[in-house]
Amino acid sequence: MALPGGTCPSVGLGGYVQGGGFGALCRQHGLIVDHLEAVEVVVADSAGQARTVVASRSPSDPHHDLWWAHTGAGGGNFGVVTRYWFRSPEAVSDAPWDVLPRPPKTVLFASAEWPWESLSERDFATLVRNHGDWHATEDATDPTYESLYSALYLNQHAVGRITLSAQLDGSAPGARSRLEEYVAAIGSGVRTPCRITYTHMPWLRATQRDVENRGELTRSKSKGAYLRRPYAAAETELLFRYLSDPDYDGHTTVVLFSYGRKVNAVDPAATAVAQRDSVLKSYLGTYWTDPADDERHIRRLRELYRALYAETGGVPVSDARTDGSYINYPDVDLADPRWNTSGVPWNRLYFKGNYPRLQRVKAVWDPRNVFRHALSVRASD
Repeated sequence: MALPGGTCPSVGLGGYVQGGGFGALCRQHGLIVDHLEAVEVVVADSAGQARTVVASRSPSDPHHDLWWAHTGAGGGNFGVVTRYWFRSPEAVSDAPWDVLPRPPKTVLFASAEWPWESLSERDFATLVRNHGDWHATEDATDPTYESLYSALYLNQHAVGRITLSAQLDGSAPGARSRLEEYVAAIGSGVRTPCRITYTHMPWLRATQRDVENRGELTRSKSKGAYLRRPYAAAETELLFRYLSDPDYDGHTTVVLFSYGRKVNAVDPAATAVAQRDSVLKSYLGTYWTDPADDERHIRRLRELYRALYAETGGVPVSDARTDGSYINYPDVDLADPRWNTSGVPWNRLYFKGNYPRLQRVKAVWDPRNVFRHALSVRASD
């Protein structure tokens, strides 16, 4: 059995669960919080005393709201989680091998690379458009690509290449041909030569890969957005202008992750993750080594993000195109009026209409505000 976790090992189970994390199995099985049965939490009461509480998914549980608050509000809000229980809502048996999804036996990976040295603006735009159109128009009832998970890495020119990483259940009928069809669709019309490799491996080994290992690039700044629609031509043009700059030595990347399918089959109020109708998740980040360069790299990513969402106050407000941001890409700029001029508070960008309920949970379970940080839930505004 398996949990639909993520692909960045450093986040850990606590990060995936409390942040409403996504990953390679999410389109087929939903988010990890959709399988959370209960949590054990050490909370601090009004007298400042620590005690342990178990809160479950059951609506009849008097602690049910505390369970709900741990399904996507982010860490460091209500207490210290010391135990998780998992069980899929559709499970009908108590047998350990039946309570959670079964992973694929093998995974088929595809990696396609387009070198920056020969990549034109036209080709860049074609890649972004093809990738977005495929995910926006796919037939969600077709089981063929249910297990597909992909990421288009729009890397900075200094990195040397644009990369598409995709995977599929390797034991599915015609897996190789279907994955080839997907890669071909993304690269259709791109004139820049592409290098494609395919790798087959057992699922358990596949989970041990650290796809986000940055080596010596230990400093970073991250931002995010849920995309209800793919980036439009003007937004793609802006991304090309920033990413193709040969004079910038930072390792900026804009990653477009596949999303939707089973993720979007859940009611937005059922968990703290309110964004349940997006087709892609966008990650914007930059990485560097020297602390002396912090201000320069952070400002560049801030300016890119503000320009990308200039029409909505520099942030991805909920509208027909975007649906706020993802708390596991924590960004204090969303709470800073210098960078968020939308008039939409940071908590609404992350939690939408679920925030008032999170506030009520905070007031009950952490009345002294023991657990707090720059983007933690506040009992009152």
